[in-house]
Amino acid sequence: MPEPSRTRPLEISGTTRLIAHLGYPTESFKAPLIYNPYFKEQGIDAVVVPMGCKPRDYPDFLRLVFRLSNIHGALITMPHKITTMGLLDEISTNARVAGSCNAVKLGADGRLIGDMFDGEGFVRGLKRKGQTIAGASALMVGAGGVGSAIAASLASAGLTHLALHDDNEAALDGLKTRLNTYYPEMQVTTGGNDPEGFDIVINATPLGMRKDDPLPLDVTRLSPAAFVGEVVMKEEITPFLAAARERGCRYQVGTDMLFEQIPAYLEFFGFATTTAEHLRSVARL
Repeated sequence: MPEPSRTRPLEISGTTRLIAHLGYPTESFKAPLIYNPYFKEQGIDAVVVPMGCKPRDYPDFLRLVFRLSNIHGALITMPHKITTMGLLDEISTNARVAGSCNAVKLGADGRLIGDMFDGEGFVRGLKRKGQTIAGASALMVGAGGVGSAIAASLASAGLTHLALHDDNEAALDGLKTRLNTYYPEMQVTTGGNDPEGFDIVINATPLGMRKDDPLPLDVTRLSPAAFVGEVVMKEEITPFLAAARERGCRYQVGTDMLFEQIPAYLEFFGFATTTAEHLRSVARL
């Protein structure tokens, strides 16, 4: 039987702080099923509310929603992460390197402050599993939105060398330029996807969403000492992670990135933080 505290409805009153979950469509949103049970358990008077906003309405709506007297912040998801960048007054370095934003809060002076936590979740997961990032080298296949966010957080954590591979040359060149601008001390190379010799190897592509997808790289070239990370969340153990596990690699599943970033969000919004394990235990997914 579930605990009684989890079966009662979430109480919302005139003092409840609103966190808008902005995206379109909303049917697949998971955040309310993680944040709201946690808020209820901790006695935090806040609620995450899915708000479906179509792209044509989004710039006006974002500004209007932050004029509400009880608004506390916003979680931003597809298709608005990039558009948000042009609507902010203050942008973190992580968001600038990623080229997108997934969290907005209201500053004391009414300014809109944006940050990006996709990559932070990925990096926190690696660190908690014992993987050293400062001074390490990494290969990442995929330079799109999630890859850019991970690259930003790896650079912030002191990575020495990041090798990037993506068939989209515009995305690849754009990310490399942003990394060179904000983290000139980190070596950034582009080209092949050979994982040999890298401490960390990351699949930041959708490959693995479908059973007939090819692997993102030649796993026979993986060192058993490498730490392998995945962003695909559809299956916990994707074919890529299964192959890496067979070689003896330590690894991180895609959903770890989701749960590990929520403590960073909580800190950003000024709420009591927690661990990814605790969030998994209270989530109603």
